[in-house]
Amino acid sequence: MAASLTRAEKARRTRSRMTDTAARLFTEHGWTATTVEDIARAAEVGVQTVYFTFGTKRALLKEVLDIAVAGDPDPLATLQRPWARAVVDEPDPAAQLRLQAAGACDILRRAAPLLEVVRSAAPAEPELAQLWQTNLEQRHTVQLRFAEALVPKTAAGLRDGHDAASAADIALTVLGPETYTPLTAGRGWTPERWQHWSADCLVRQLLP
Repeated sequence: MAASLTRAEKARRTRSRMTDTAARLFTEHGWTATTVEDIARAAEVGVQTVYFTFGTKRALLKEVLDIAVAGDPDPLATLQRPWARAVVDEPDPAAQLRLQAAGACDILRRAAPLLEVVRSAAPAEPELAQLWQTNLEQRHTVQLRFAEALVPKTAAGLRDGHDAASAADIALTVLGPETYTPLTAGRGWTPERWQHWSADCLVRQLLP
C-alpha cells in the first residue's frame, strides 16, 4: 500500500510539473511556438510521458486552462465552489454584484494570459476555436445562474427592464477577459482597479 501511495504521489507531482511547465511556456511563447517536445524537455520528462498523460497538445492546454480557472486541479464545477455559492446566497443585490466582480478578478488574474493564448490562436486553429467557444459557453452558464439569483433580490426589478438573460449578457461582457486583458496588460490598470470598475459597471447597469 505504501509503495502504491508513493507511486500515486509521484505521478501526481509529475503531472503537476507538466501542467505548470506548459502554462508557463504557452503564455511566454504562444500556442504555435510551444511544442510538446519543449514542454517535455522543460518538465524533465519524456515526450511519450506527455502524450501518455494528456493524449494531445490541445488536451494539455485544456487541462492547464481548467486548472487556472479553478485555481486547483480538483474536478469541481465553478458553480459548486464556495465563492460562487456565496454569490448566489448573498441577499443584497449590490453586494452580490461586487462578489461576482471579485470572483471574476481572482479567476482572470490566473487565467487571462492562457485565455489570450486560446483567443489569439483560435482563428487559425479549429480545435482552439472550439476550446474558446466552450469556455465562453461555460462563462455564460455561470453568469446566467448568477443573474437568475439576482432578479428576485430587487423588489422593483432590474434596471431598464433587464431580465436574467440580458443581465447575464452584460455580466459576461463586463467580467470577461475581453475587458480585463486590455485594461490590465494593455493600459496598466491593477487588477484591483479593474475589479472596482467592473463592479461599479454592473451596479449602474443592472440595479435601479
